Amino acid sequence: MEEFLRSYSRLCRERGAEPQETVLQRLHELPRGRLDLATQSLTLDTCRALGALLPKEAQLTELVLSDCMLSEEGATLLLQGLCANTILRLLDLKGNNLQAKGAEALGKLLRQNKSIQSLTLEWNNLGAWEDAFATFCRALAGNLTLRQLDLRNNQISHQGAEELALALKGNTSLQQLDLRWNNIGLLGGRALVSCLPSNRTLWRLELAGNNVPSDVLRAVEQAMDHNQDREATVRENRARTRVLSKEVRHLREEKSKQFLDLMQTIDKQREEMAKSSRASAARVGQLQEALDERHSIINALKAKLQMTEAALALWEQKAQDLGELLATAGQEQQSLAQKLTKEHRLEQQEAAERESKLLRDLSAANEKNLLLRNQVDELERKVKSQQDQLFLTKQELTNTAAELKLRAVQAEERLELEKRRSRQSLEDAEQLRIKEVEHMARHLEESERALQERVQRLEAARLSLEEELSRAKAVALSERGQAEEELIKAKNQVRLEEQQRLVHLEEKLRLLAQARDEAQGTCLQQKQMVAEAQARGSQLGLQVEALRRRLEELQQELSNKDQEKVAEVTRVRVELQEQNGRLQAELAAQEALKEKVAALERQLRVTASGHREALLDRESENACLREKLRLREAEIARIREEEAQRASFLQSAVLAYVQGSPVRALSPQK
Repeated sequence: MEEFLRSYSRLCRERGAEPQETVLQRLHELPRGRLDLATQSLTLDTCRALGALLPKEAQLTELVLSDCMLSEEGATLLLQGLCANTILRLLDLKGNNLQAKGAEALGKLLRQNKSIQSLTLEWNNLGAWEDAFATFCRALAGNLTLRQLDLRNNQISHQGAEELALALKGNTSLQQLDLRWNNIGLLGGRALVSCLPSNRTLWRLELAGNNVPSDVLRAVEQAMDHNQDREATVRENRARTRVLSKEVRHLREEKSKQFLDLMQTIDKQREEMAKSSRASAARVGQLQEALDERHSIINALKAKLQMTEAALALWEQKAQDLGELLATAGQEQQSLAQKLTKEHRLEQQEAAERESKLLRDLSAANEKNLLLRNQVDELERKVKSQQDQLFLTKQELTNTAAELKLRAVQAEERLELEKRRSRQSLEDAEQLRIKEVEHMARHLEESERALQERVQRLEAARLSLEEELSRAKAVALSERGQAEEELIKAKNQVRLEEQQRLVHLEEKLRLLAQARDEAQGTCLQQKQMVAEAQARGSQLGLQVEALRRRLEELQQELSNKDQEKVAEVTRVRVELQEQNGRLQAELAAQEALKEKVAALERQLRVTASGHREALLDRESENACLREKLRLREAEIARIREEEAQRASFLQSAVLAYVQGSPVRALSPQK
């Protein structure tokens, strides 16, 4: 308020006027957000300065100018300044003798200002100027922010009340209107009563001290009670809608969180699968490197064998001298040949056993794949069953909607029948209608609860399916690890066997070198051993190639399994997304049903209010007709009395005429 005070004093000095000391004192003393200048006689310069400051003031919410003896020009300046203000909520102009110009300025204020909610105009003369008050009422009809209006002691006549009634028909924001101590009368009261059925926001209307009949006051009170009940129901409905919207938002957030958790778990599983594939690729590379090393060793052995063959060619000349030892060498050769044949048979048997083991492992892996496929089929069947359950729930929802429509039609028929009955039958029908609405609401709540329980069951089934999928994935991973371990064991066994064979070959080569020095028989034996070693090397190369092919086949099978798992995961994700979409559609359908129920309740309330208003109108018409009948009966009684008096007067006149006539005097005496 200090800035407001400084700007006020500056504007007054710029315009060649001294600021009022009383206004300065009030500005010093007042709290923030409120300007109270009550009972201060404000000059025209002060009003002009305040009118220039009020549009720019952003902290002032209440302005009190009661009993300030404002002139017409000063009031217009202040109200023009308030037209552009968007912060002010309360304006008090009590006891300022506002007239035609003031009413026009107030109308302009109500048309342009969009923030004032409370306006006090007590003890003014707005109603004395009919045209200006009509412009004020037209501006009030178009205002959308004013909630409270005080027009006490403003000399409002029945014509002003009619203008106010027209304004109230178009206004949709005013809630409290005080018209006490004016000159509204019977016509103005009837005009206000006629406008109340079209206004649904006004819930307080004061008409004391206006010479309004008691039946009109009662009708106004009934209309106000009806509007209060409507306002209370609207507030309750708003509160319920807010609670329901909060619950729906909470459910949507929980579902989105669950969906995000599922996506995160799936991404983690994908990362783990990628890591495992990388590790398997690294292991396969290591195995290929080991095989390449073995090939290089075999090539070195072949080179050594070639060197030994060259040396043998040189030693053939010396073998001619050692012909005597050929017989003994032949016997030894036969024994060695028998031993080599036995060893060859044993190696063939071992190779056959290994091949049988590998075939068994492959058959076991195929059986496990079949089991996994069966599990996937079972999961698909469960998903189909869940889809059937969802379809059944949708059918039940449609059935409930049809039942609700039938009940609504029945309720409308009952309402049409109840229109023909009396007030007591209307009250009984309203009670029955309320009970039916409660029963329908309970039925809807029970159906909503059942649907929520089904949704929870479906979510639990979905969680169980996810757990089964995770278990199947874990089993597949464990089987894959076991297969990799078996491959590693087989590779280690092959390495050991090859090393043993290489050691055995080296020992044989050493024996051949010793026998070469001894005799030609040993040379022949060495040639045979070399040939057998070459045959074994070729067999080993074939075995290595067969192992490579098996490794490639196993890698292809692993890649196929990985692709199948990824496809299953994507399919499950798509199905979960479809289920979420269906659940959201069901929730939207439930919300639509709730909105339809709310619309039906509103229609019932509107029809009930229309019936009540029609009853009130008929009661008022009956009261007017009864008063007219009473007046007519009183007139008829008065006319009868007058006719009886006239008849008695005529009778007395006739008797007097008969008694005083000359005929009676001339008639003879009896």
